[in-house]
Amino acid sequence: MSPLLDSVASDNPSLVFHAGEQFEWHPQDNTVIYDHTDPLFEARLLHEVGHSILSHTGYDRDIDLIAMERDAWQEARVRLGPKYNVEITSDIIDADMDTYRDWLHNRSTCPYCESSGIQTRKKEYTCVTCRKTWRVNEARSCALRRYKDTPKK
Repeated sequence: MSPLLDSVASDNPSLVFHAGEQFEWHPQDNTVIYDHTDPLFEARLLHEVGHSILSHTGYDRDIDLIAMERDAWQEARVRLGPKYNVEITSDIIDADMDTYRDWLHNRSTCPYCESSGIQTRKKEYTCVTCRKTWRVNEARSCALRRYKDTPKK
């Protein structure tokens, strides 16, 4: 383990830390998954711990995920970074948040007419232009899929 990981784990005994292929927060078992090879290891580790401190457990609307990500970065930058002597720059945060903004834009783009849609239910969007509906998959760390709904008879 790294010195930072040792310190964070010692300060947060209720959390479990496991090495993995990407950073993730698993609230169901208080587990932080980390990638020790990531060049932004320290910042991302504190970001995931930020999710735990803020008790992030899930979301119903995609925009809520964006807010949770922003809040976890704020927690990491303002509270945890200074505590562990880790500088988290706005460039790091902006680059990460851009991935979520792109994710949201792609999910909300109508597969029929390419206009912007609005989320009407969990994993469902409706186009404000053509009024058609489509479903989306979870797609936070996998390929985004949009499914055109078949007309109801």
